[in-house]
Amino acid sequence: MAAVADIPKTTKALVLRKSTSVLHDAVVVDQPLPQLKSGQLLMRICAAAFNHRDLWIRKNLYPGIGFGRILGSDAAGVVVASADRYDPLLNKRVFLLPMRGWEKDPDAPESSFTVVGGVKAVDFGTFAQYVVVDRDQVIPTPDHLDDVHASAWPVGGVTAWRATMVNGAVKKGDNVLVTGVGGGVAIVALQLAVAAGANVYVTSGSEEKIRKAVELGGKGGVSYKSQDWPNQLGALLKKEGKGLLNTVIDAGGGDIMGKVSPILKPGGRVVVFGMHTNPKVTMTMREVMKNHKLLGSTMGSHKDLIDATNFLAEHRIVPVVSHVLEGLESANQGFKLLEEGSHFGKIVICIPADSPATVPAKL
Repeated sequence: MAAVADIPKTTKALVLRKSTSVLHDAVVVDQPLPQLKSGQLLMRICAAAFNHRDLWIRKNLYPGIGFGRILGSDAAGVVVASADRYDPLLNKRVFLLPMRGWEKDPDAPESSFTVVGGVKAVDFGTFAQYVVVDRDQVIPTPDHLDDVHASAWPVGGVTAWRATMVNGAVKKGDNVLVTGVGGGVAIVALQLAVAAGANVYVTSGSEEKIRKAVELGGKGGVSYKSQDWPNQLGALLKKEGKGLLNTVIDAGGGDIMGKVSPILKPGGRVVVFGMHTNPKVTMTMREVMKNHKLLGSTMGSHKDLIDATNFLAEHRIVPVVSHVLEGLESANQGFKLLEEGSHFGKIVICIPADSPATVPAKL
């Protein structure tokens, strides 16, 4: 264990404060750190990544938000102290487990499932200099990743892994469609499927994002702004001699089943991990007769994240980072980037140990 004098007693952190405006405040403040107990570690957070849930929390669009709680779900850093002597994790680079309540059940959480950061159910978040955490709630960072890219991995990684590799059952030679590429989960789903040897196609409202997806190994893509994008994708598949799709990884919802039905093989899978376009998916008898499978997929288990991280390390996948900001005081810029939605990849804040406090972050 580090010398007692070396263990910080407080941490600067980005906390949620209630506001009468449309957007709750995010304020950098000093907070006391709890004393280490047996089985716990003190982690210095070197980098933390934004997720859209951080913005939804500030907009009061997320269940169970906790005022006064630290925001953030993704972080990577180093273990600087342990309550237990000779802890092998001491001075090791790690990233935080971003959820609680799901250890290893292959189908669903064993108990009440919660994502850390900004909620009543969990008393810490990742936008902080330091965090005290149980030692089984960290995972060693793969050697090929720095802290910035490791912080971009946990939420998107486990969500994409479960959607693509567990529920989507993607394997070598499959034809896979990832819709709405540009968001963190969709990009990781693309990377995982490419690493597995699948032929991956994408949709996006941006030709630039489609181009970047191809640079990551995608075969091609079409704009979902075109009403006939399924026909365009079908023509692309036919032109390249790929046949029909095996799996669709989607976060839009709505009429995704009807749109992809003509280009999805009998028995094909549509995995929906979000419904950003329409909070309802329509399925008709046509899809039933084709034995099309519609599967819901939400994040994943502790075991899923370990499996995903081992795959990441084996294939030396590097999560895509769009913007790197400096210091907790730059949170305002991060929230603005989230709101604009033009980024490709994750938005990450590097957190120095002496990050100063600042005024409330406003969009």
